[in-house]
Amino acid sequence: MEKMLDVTVIIPAYNEAGSIADTIKSLQEQTYAPKEIVVVDDSSMDTTGDVARSYNVKVLRPPKNTGSKAGAQNFALAYCSTTYTMAIDADTCLALDSIENLFSAFSDSQVAAACGFVVPRYKKTLWERARYIEYLIAFTFYKPIQDYFTKPLISSGCFSMYNTHILKEMGGWSVRTLAEDMDLTWSLYEKGYRVRFISSAVCYPIDPHNYTFMSKQLKRWSHGFVQNLKLHWKNILQISFLNFIIAVATWDAIIASLVFLFVLPLLSLILHNVYLLLGYIVDAPVIFVPVVYAGILRKELKHALLSFPTYFLLRIFSAFFILEAFWTEIVMRETLNVYEKGH
Repeated sequence: MEKMLDVTVIIPAYNEAGSIADTIKSLQEQTYAPKEIVVVDDSSMDTTGDVARSYNVKVLRPPKNTGSKAGAQNFALAYCSTTYTMAIDADTCLALDSIENLFSAFSDSQVAAACGFVVPRYKKTLWERARYIEYLIAFTFYKPIQDYFTKPLISSGCFSMYNTHILKEMGGWSVRTLAEDMDLTWSLYEKGYRVRFISSAVCYPIDPHNYTFMSKQLKRWSHGFVQNLKLHWKNILQISFLNFIIAVATWDAIIASLVFLFVLPLLSLILHNVYLLLGYIVDAPVIFVPVVYAGILRKELKHALLSFPTYFLLRIFSAFFILEAFWTEIVMRETLNVYEKGH
């Protein structure tokens, strides 16, 4: 007899005909199957809806494109009557027991949301490898510490589960920022709810494979972070530990980015000392540890080691985009509100 959980899965999809079949199949093959799978065909111009319907799932098509992933998810939320709601991107697949493992977080009635471990599905190009290392560091080191204090910085938009009653109480996913998952996570903390990170619930999204798509994702993420800082900072100051990790993240985003992009190269030129450029990798031994640990656990140590150098290149590009976001959103007071896909 099939084991089923009282969960509705929402899959927002715009022109995802090439990937949505794998996403649906990974959901249907879970050790604990969701009660219902709902695909929001957000006015796609390809065969996304037809592909989804061929797998016997519910397909909803708004009268016009909602303009964002949050908008598509909210369109489907009105149809959710199950105790729990899960949101997953249309390019993301799950390990066979991911829903079962993620569901375990809700044994605590104060938990409003839970997220899992994210690993890029493909790790071939420079950009995919860089994101792979970034995720290994984040989900092996930072996220478990945040979870210990019940304050994960963000319940990842590519794969998270929510208490439906609380989610609807919050008004679903807000469209006021480009990082709706971060906005919802911080809003839940402000209401006194808990968010959990379950490392054994693993998902595999398709991450940007070239600079064009990576730049779109970095721009959206950077502006989304700054927009949420502007929106939530007063309330964040009142929440212990969350205020600390956000302060550290903000400090790193601004100061470290300035050092990488300007201070180190200028000092190297002025002082005629190329050894100052070693500052770009001064923390390599520290971040190397979680990468090796995760590589061993996932039985892909060789791949992790070979991919490790690419992380430092991505960090430089990320520095540019986060500084651009702070300058545009804070100094120029211009808000980016166009949602562009990052793959």
